[in-house]
Amino acid sequence: MHQIGRFEHPKSEWCVLMPGGRSILAYISGRQAWVSVLLLLISLYSTGARTQTQEQQQNIPDAPSATRPPQPFPNGPAASQPAPGSASEAPPAEVPRSEPVPRSEEQPSPPPPMPPIKTVPEGGATPDTAGSPDNSGSRADLYRIPVNVNLVLVPVTVKDSDGHLVGGLLPKDFTVLEDGVKQQLRFFTSEPFPLSAAVILDLSMPDAAVQKVNQTFPALTGAFSQFDQVSLYTYSSAVSRLSDFSAATQQLTATLNQLKRIRGSNNGPPVVSGPLAPQGPIVNGKPIDSPVQPVNTPPREAHVLNDAVLRAALDLSKQERTRRKIVFIISDGREYGSNASYKDVLKVLLSNNVTVYAIGVEGAAVPGYGKLQRITHLPRIGYGDILPKYANATGGEVFNELSRKDIDDAYARIIGEARNQYTLGYSTRLTPSQKYRQLEVLVRRPGCKGSSARPCVSVYAKDGYYPLPPGR
Repeated sequence: MHQIGRFEHPKSEWCVLMPGGRSILAYISGRQAWVSVLLLLISLYSTGARTQTQEQQQNIPDAPSATRPPQPFPNGPAASQPAPGSASEAPPAEVPRSEPVPRSEEQPSPPPPMPPIKTVPEGGATPDTAGSPDNSGSRADLYRIPVNVNLVLVPVTVKDSDGHLVGGLLPKDFTVLEDGVKQQLRFFTSEPFPLSAAVILDLSMPDAAVQKVNQTFPALTGAFSQFDQVSLYTYSSAVSRLSDFSAATQQLTATLNQLKRIRGSNNGPPVVSGPLAPQGPIVNGKPIDSPVQPVNTPPREAHVLNDAVLRAALDLSKQERTRRKIVFIISDGREYGSNASYKDVLKVLLSNNVTVYAIGVEGAAVPGYGKLQRITHLPRIGYGDILPKYANATGGEVFNELSRKDIDDAYARIIGEARNQYTLGYSTRLTPSQKYRQLEVLVRRPGCKGSSARPCVSVYAKDGYYPLPPGR
């Protein structure tokens, strides 16, 4: 009888630790043992990964829902400790909460109101706040103190000892004193300015002088440029305006040609007796209508120079401020019978920055005539030559010429000097007071050794000005 033997594989005893601290004792064969251990490790790794994923999902807040109100955030999520060796890694970004979507029936909020708009009056000055938001708005207005200032412009002509214009001066060469106080220059230029000129012709002079002036009209129109504006006035016992301000073109020439037909006053002294006298017919030296010999006195001829200058100054005040304003007088300078006084006319001239230039003809051109008139002047008789007073007070000049050629040359000199001046400007506080303010312009010439009798340079500028009231 056969005897059958049974062979058994060697068995191993394994102790497996389960989650929770439990242990299981199993007897597994060698090959089965290795397979079982591998499956067990895979199962344990999957269980640990699933647990870690659930913990991370619990730390992320839920997104708000349209059907469920949003849940509040936890009071304090536990800070996770970084694993060793992962300090250089950036922490995970937080997921932003999305805003709830507004309902369609809700109305949008109205736009914010527009900021207030400030209206600045014409000619007012405002600071430039473009590009600087901090300077705009009510906050900046709380710390801003408004101060009204007045820009004073002073045209200045500088000549050397020979009467030639001095060029090339700089702002440092000028000193402006207002009521004795030095002013800081804010504006300086030596560029030429276009002119607004009011030309005044005296028709109360003797006819010989009027006709001599009429022959110089071509030189007068040729002295102005195409950029200048000229207005024409005449006066004797009244003032007439012949043309408005316009360019020195053929219209001005035509107006001057019409003036050549006008005659001046009688040459020589007035006739008060004899057959040519105005008393009527005479028989045997006695008038027919009256047995008594009448006493004839020469009539007083009016020379309303003040009224003519005032009319021109008021018209010039309406012209653009970018132009240089001048009054150009051609006269013998006599003044009598005007309604306006010299003081009133001068105030208008200085308030509107108008300069007076003049050509003295006839008696004004005689050497020593002006000085004699100042010595022998009597009240209520009128002035013999008032032109230098206007010119000196406004910064202009008087050219006394006798011949026609000298008058022609004087036209070009006067217009050239008026156009090519130094213009100084400084700011002064604007006050309601319109009191006269005295000016003095000094010119520094290093290296020049002059004296009071013969200074290095002659300075022509206005003696002062009357400030305009605020708002002009």
